Amino acid sequence: MALVSALTVGIGGAVGAVSRYAVGLAVERRALDTAAVNVAGSFVLGVLVGITPANSVALAIGVGFCGAFTTFSSFAVETVSLAEDDGIRSAAVNAVGTLVAALAAALAGVALAGTV
Repeated sequence: MALVSALTVGIGGAVGAVSRYAVGLAVERRALDTAAVNVAGSFVLGVLVGITPANSVALAIGVGFCGAFTTFSSFAVETVSLAEDDGIRSAAVNAVGTLVAALAAALAGVALAGTV
């Protein structure tokens, strides 16, 4: 990987990680913050895919920012934790709801980019 590409991903990742942390501080409700970043990140990535930007922009935003901002591992752990604490129904609502919302957001992003 070229040094410039690695730095581009790193800068985008740093911004994404700090943004993810800020959302976690602002939304102090378990699983809701993770769902919010996963849906928002899916939308941003959908827009990015829809406009097919230059490679460096795709690396910075798609790989770097969205990769660090969204969080599948936290989603998985929080879903298991919800199952343990609140029951299978809460965990299922979180899992299915987040997945459906994230897919809809990605589709909306692609559709929006197609009209821009």
